Amino acid sequence: MEASITMEEKRNHSSVVMFLFMGLTDDKELQLILFPVFLGIYLVTLFWNLCLVILIRMDSHLHIPMYFFLSCLSLIDICFTSSISPKMLSDFFKDEKIISFVGCATQYFVGCWMGLSECCLLVAMAYDRYVAIGNPLQYSAIMAPDLCQKMVTGAFCIGFLSSLVQTIPCFKLYYCGSNIIQHFFCDLPQIITLSCSNPFITQLIIFLVALFVGFGSLLIILLSYGFITASILKISSVKGSAKAFNTCASHLTVVTLYYGAALSVYLHPSSNHTKKQDKVLSVIYVILIPMLNPLIYSLRNKEIKEALKRMMKQYPHILKK
Repeated sequence: MEASITMEEKRNHSSVVMFLFMGLTDDKELQLILFPVFLGIYLVTLFWNLCLVILIRMDSHLHIPMYFFLSCLSLIDICFTSSISPKMLSDFFKDEKIISFVGCATQYFVGCWMGLSECCLLVAMAYDRYVAIGNPLQYSAIMAPDLCQKMVTGAFCIGFLSSLVQTIPCFKLYYCGSNIIQHFFCDLPQIITLSCSNPFITQLIIFLVALFVGFGSLLIILLSYGFITASILKISSVKGSAKAFNTCASHLTVVTLYYGAALSVYLHPSSNHTKKQDKVLSVIYVILIPMLNPLIYSLRNKEIKEALKRMMKQYPHILKK
């Protein structure tokens, strides 16, 4: 039975109206080193993802489902890292790293929305690769623009609703004690521990969302790659098999990095990890991966390199700048 906070107890304690981040480190010298590093990472993340979105939009050769999904992934990564990085960077040289109660809820909601939307989008991208390899003759008919748009819309809607049902109950809990978050951004595991009321219902909701959206999407992706592997094994030509596998390599790398980092952050026994280790894992998950995703897809992708060359020839003034 869930415990409740009485009105008398609420009157005896003031409600928390803001939270205080502990940040990445208290070491002033280390902060001077980390600030330009993380600023550079954030700028590179924005630059590469924006370039990828613009390139895919402008080059007609890239107007196919695979690159449509990739442009949506880049938009998600921009929003995801922008919900956390600017605040983190501005906090580096502040003695008190304060965020308002509403600001904390907003930061978590946007970050969670983008993170869960990315899970669903990776499922759509896995399905796209399955159809391309398993049923290439009907690929254009199956992966019609209308279906692709519905899949992306569905990914964003599922992410939005899943984030909403977690954010509302978490921030409706009563907070009356410590307001210190042992992290550099608002994340539910650290926030819930500060609540004065029983968080059982909220924790149950978080578990169900993680189970159905997080693990559900991972399971579908693994099943898709099971079918993809079966289709590749049926290809008699070694060259054909290698080409089919190469079309999945980038997506598989992104999936491995994303889910590997997420599982490391949220599914480890607390006794086995220090707070510093938690922060390092979170940096990989929320800061580095949004930068790596466009690089993984573009550096070894001939079509993107050729599209970039075409754009440079079409707009030579870009090079002069």
